[in-house]
Amino acid sequence: MIGERIKSLREKKGYSITKLADLAGVSKSYLSYIERNMQNNPSLQVMAKIAAPLDSNIEYLLGKEILPKRNQEETLDEEWRAIIKNAVDEGMSKGDFQALKDLVQSNMWKNSRVETNVHASQKKKSSNIIILHIDN
Repeated sequence: MIGERIKSLREKKGYSITKLADLAGVSKSYLSYIERNMQNNPSLQVMAKIAAPLDSNIEYLLGKEILPKRNQEETLDEEWRAIIKNAVDEGMSKGDFQALKDLVQSNMWKNSRVETNVHASQKKKSSNIIILHIDN
């Protein structure tokens, strides 16, 4: 399913497999394995890298039915503007923001799946670590 969705989005964008691999920063052969369903369990980081140039997200690649709507204007309050401005001033790119957003959403998706699959009395407490790599 993941591979089919990636291939479909890639073709809609008019990207060759080489172009998408370059944009996502993954190897062409690995992307090909994913598309041909020979690799069915790519990491969330790889999926976030692939989703960004396809204007998609991890949830859609994992099977969420509706493709996320892009370019919707949302009103940001001053606190959000200040946080974003500080991050940009410190060197964060749009790609960094998108990757971080996708990682947070995938973590929320994963947690919601765990909550629906595990009885409340059997829940284990866990902590999550997000590592953000920012290229200069």
